[in-house]
Amino acid sequence: MSGAYGAGGKRAFDIASSGLALLVLSPVLLATAVAIRIEDGGPALFRQARLGRAGGHFTVFKFRSMAVGSANVPSAAGTALPITRVGRFIRRTNIDELPQLLNILRGDMSVVGPRPPIPSQEALITDRRRTGALALRPGLTGLAQIKSYDGMPEAEKAEWDGRYAARVTLAGDLRIILRTFGYLLHRPPVY
Repeated sequence: MSGAYGAGGKRAFDIASSGLALLVLSPVLLATAVAIRIEDGGPALFRQARLGRAGGHFTVFKFRSMAVGSANVPSAAGTALPITRVGRFIRRTNIDELPQLLNILRGDMSVVGPRPPIPSQEALITDRRRTGALALRPGLTGLAQIKSYDGMPEAEKAEWDGRYAARVTLAGDLRIILRTFGYLLHRPPVY
């Protein structure tokens, strides 16, 4: 990344937007956490090891949508696992992703960037390294996400992520964010 946006503007945007979103969405976050706890008594948050910028590891936060003790797999492979009633709703509405605002505030992630892979997604990681996308902080949303949900082959995801990495701008990030809101109106095909 180059220019003022790449030299610190993107991080400032991430801090301001995630902080504001956490404040505005705090009632939704609290209600979701309570609903998950009431349903089965398990923890509200799901923590999973993911790869971040330059291949470093971090812990991603999500609201737990599966039954306690479910396998730790990529979301595309999780369709056969038991999803709770609350989990079905928060996945369909993408509320399960909102705790990642904490990851953004901490600096693990960015609002826009390639989605963070789990360490076992070796082919995707290799492809992202090749396209230059692994050099970026992973994002809550990204260019590949507005093109397709989990149905996109990993090599194609890496190509879209590489296109994004080659041209990171504030205007581009704002376009991706706006398109994400439109995309959220469609029901994810995985669930």
